[in-house]
Amino acid sequence: MAEQEEKVDAAIEKKAGAGEWYLERREDLEPKEFAEGFTLKTILGALFVGVVMMPGAIYLGLMVGQNLGPAGQWTTIILFTEIARRSFTVLTRQELYMIYYMAGSITYMVGGLALAGGAFAWLIWAQYLVNSPAARQFNIADKIPTWYAPPLGSTAYVERTFFHHDWTIPILLLIFGNVMSRMQWIGLGYFLFRTTSDVERLPFPMAPIAAQGATALAEVSEEKESWRWQVFSVATMIGMVYGLFYVAIPVITSGFLADPLKLIPIPFIDLVPNAEDALPTGRIGIGTDIGLIFWGFVLPFPIVVGQFIASIFTNFIMSPTLYRLHPGMFPTWSKGMNLLQSQITLDFDFYMSVGIGISLAIALIGVYTVMGHLIKARVQRATGGGRTYSDIPAGRGDFPIWAALGAWFFATVAYVVVAHLLVPKFDLKFLLIFAFVWSPLVSYISARLMGLTGRPISIPYVLQATFILSGYKGVDIWFAPIPYYDYGWASQSFREVELTGTRMKSVVKAEAFLLVLMLVSSFLYWSFYWRSSQIPSSQYPYAQTYWPLNAFYQCLWASATAQTGNNQPIFLLKAIKFPIIGYAGVGAVLSYLLLLLFKVPSLWFYGLASGFVIWTVDVIPLFIGAMLGRYYFAKRFGAERWMRYAPVLAAGYTCGVGLIGMVSIGLTIIFKAVRSLPY
Repeated sequence: MAEQEEKVDAAIEKKAGAGEWYLERREDLEPKEFAEGFTLKTILGALFVGVVMMPGAIYLGLMVGQNLGPAGQWTTIILFTEIARRSFTVLTRQELYMIYYMAGSITYMVGGLALAGGAFAWLIWAQYLVNSPAARQFNIADKIPTWYAPPLGSTAYVERTFFHHDWTIPILLLIFGNVMSRMQWIGLGYFLFRTTSDVERLPFPMAPIAAQGATALAEVSEEKESWRWQVFSVATMIGMVYGLFYVAIPVITSGFLADPLKLIPIPFIDLVPNAEDALPTGRIGIGTDIGLIFWGFVLPFPIVVGQFIASIFTNFIMSPTLYRLHPGMFPTWSKGMNLLQSQITLDFDFYMSVGIGISLAIALIGVYTVMGHLIKARVQRATGGGRTYSDIPAGRGDFPIWAALGAWFFATVAYVVVAHLLVPKFDLKFLLIFAFVWSPLVSYISARLMGLTGRPISIPYVLQATFILSGYKGVDIWFAPIPYYDYGWASQSFREVELTGTRMKSVVKAEAFLLVLMLVSSFLYWSFYWRSSQIPSSQYPYAQTYWPLNAFYQCLWASATAQTGNNQPIFLLKAIKFPIIGYAGVGAVLSYLLLLLFKVPSLWFYGLASGFVIWTVDVIPLFIGAMLGRYYFAKRFGAERWMRYAPVLAAGYTCGVGLIGMVSIGLTIIFKAVRSLPY
């Protein structure tokens, strides 16, 4: 018996090393039945998040730039699990996941501005941008279109209110964008899910995390605890203990100290100053969030190891060697820079072009692979085998592909029409190319990489380069609702929905409800915060520190097409080096063909390709997690059992950090409120 188990574990380890195990695990993870997830219980959960969690999310983002998303999600579903147990009722796995899903949609932070709290956050940013020193510095404050924000000098800014006629068109455009974007991502995202998951059968390694967490909590609600709850609880305690030092202490001390106490460097240890003499231009650092180690347990082994090898080679060997041989390749980098400064300058000097080349190569390989799958599927259909779009699990609640693509097409056409009406002088063909060619292609590339690696990939500065190289003159194009998007992430969202046994139509119902709830809650809470004090101000140190920097860069880009006599197309044109793009693209394709020739699994290629342009911050802890998982925990628990433990552990850790973060946020808000009282 022991010998048989050892043989099974050895076979699993071999397949995991080749990436084949993650493809086989699909069958093991597939739910046996599907149920409705959008019920009265999930509606109550969403209302709780919209009313109770959203103000905390807004405050945390403005105050310290932290994301309440995971904290709000796990806190909400654990709270409702306990309420259900004491009410002698049960929350199903589908209901718990939909609460998790809706909580994330309401509290999640988007953009580099630490903006959370729904749609009206962007109007708060717009009011600041129009009145910012950067807009005046670049002489574009009076050129920002009034359909984006009220004109400079509007009484809406003096009164700090949205109840002003100057806000009418911006608010209508905001609502339009939220409705149309949902139609776009649901429609195209569902089609990408059907393509990458149902037809191509990609593993989506990160999708089981949320699914397994919801499953563990559902078992508690149903009082039939299994190994999932035990594993989940252990990881939750680890997350709470580490979160106490990593999250709670800095957040709580920010309430009464000008410089919060940080026992652990956040979010990484910067090693660039220590290594700049021996390894110039090396982007070297170590991430301090041990959640990366847990993700290393989950991600396919070839992906993690490939990223580690490529990133270490790039930052320890290639980049320093190029700097010594050809210092002119890195004109804006200099000694004395920290890791963030090095990342920005080296991106513009070199890695942005490398990334574009690799991304284009992956796009070509993706198109080639899709064509191969389509041809293979046609042959298999002719012989009575293979998977097609018609192979749908019974009871999954799918909607017709033509309806999904129809919704996407309608919303995309609406975006093109509105953008053309707002900026009629901008060449219509660019809008059409972005809407119907470039964005769907990038979305597919991103979806495929999410399916393989758990991470998307983006091709940077395409939109900015198009605006500048098009010859268009005017600031308004930078603020128009351009149909430029990447909805590859949506394929993983639908895969999570499937893994929890939730019917697909539940997502449509939830999004319709969330649209109304989010708009109302966002309007009320942002109106309250803005009315209480100017945003940003000394009340919100993170926003006061970082918003001027973000405004500077946005105005800098916009000034490149401003109708002034001395504007120039900023250093973007110098940053895009076409020879490097070509060499990187050709090298990536040749690497793919070489690995294919030696029958090396394709996951190794995607790991190497995605790791070639990134710093070492994330890859080091991910690599530690992957090595611990494969060579220690898999030996101790057995490879097959460990593969089932890993996603539950990752979910539990996220829950623990979220719980401790939620408590610390509440204490900080209470302290701030009490301290501001006059007695």
